Amino acid sequence: MPREQKLISKKKPTFPISKPLERFLIRYKRSIKVDILYSDLLRFQGSVTVFDKNDEDTLWIRTYYSEWDREEIDKNLKKIYTELHSDGSESTIPFLNIDAIDYCTFGNSKPFRIKVRNILNDNFIYFYIKKADASRIYGLELEHLLSPYNINYLVYKDTLIEEHISGIPGDDFIRDFLPKCSESEKSQLAKEFVKFKERCLIRLLGDMRAYNYVIVPTHDFDHIVYKIRAIDFDQQSYEGNLKVYNLQFMKENFKMVEMVGRKLQNSSIEQYKIEERSFMAKRMITSPKRTKRIIECMKKDNISTPKNVEQLKQDLIDYVGDIEFKKCENMGEILETIFDFVKRNYLTIKNNDLF
Repeated sequence: MPREQKLISKKKPTFPISKPLERFLIRYKRSIKVDILYSDLLRFQGSVTVFDKNDEDTLWIRTYYSEWDREEIDKNLKKIYTELHSDGSESTIPFLNIDAIDYCTFGNSKPFRIKVRNILNDNFIYFYIKKADASRIYGLELEHLLSPYNINYLVYKDTLIEEHISGIPGDDFIRDFLPKCSESEKSQLAKEFVKFKERCLIRLLGDMRAYNYVIVPTHDFDHIVYKIRAIDFDQQSYEGNLKVYNLQFMKENFKMVEMVGRKLQNSSIEQYKIEERSFMAKRMITSPKRTKRIIECMKKDNISTPKNVEQLKQDLIDYVGDIEFKKCENMGEILETIFDFVKRNYLTIKNNDLF
């Protein structure tokens, strides 16, 4: 059995949206009424397999609906697009076309991928409709608060709407692009991988196998800058094994881990980890109310099992030596303790810099 499969427990259940979380979503304009739900899209009458440019199965199928259903569905999907990416005005709807509604048969969330095209210039964009899961919503919100990237999502009842995160899927990049990178590009990628790994570990975002994140290349003067972004937030604060939150234990990431070992000295690795912790601490300090409110929601919520909570507490005590984790009774309290630990250490560093 592959190494990473031993780390992850059986399929994670879907957790409903609690009342405190619902109030949080309303407060921060993440909740909005829409006229089509995830369950409505499941009523497709037929489908065909979607193949990639190499004629390989993508695990997505293109769905087809009755003529009556499709007309109504298209109209409502266009409205959702305007809410997600604009001010909700219907003035642009006549210029939009729903080119495709694809359904993924792989993974926990079973998402629908919607392709929206502007008929005036043929520009297109994707967004996703999924069954709402509290774990995923917490993951999205923490990504928005604590990563360098803002992220758009909306929730209505049992339906979650997510923006598309552009980039090259990690597994494709490692296979097709990494061997062609220059040595300086590999050094920069190694740095970003260390920081991404630290970010996921601190905020307890698990199962970051290569196909659950993307590499984003940006041209900057005479070189390319690479960033790494998570695209799957299903495994937020659920598993009990701390290794699930550590990218280096996933088989699909071994080439990236080996590259880090070749390109970076231990002192550089430690420097980049401190930089990422400091960045996250700054984000928590500059938006304290929102961070505190999402953690309070998690503390009142049930998003894991007692067995997982107990195992993670012990793993964290062994990892950082902070006995405060013994007092934690749920995943929200564990995450709060981690964040307090990170902020304390950041403030200690800053105070020492003054002398």
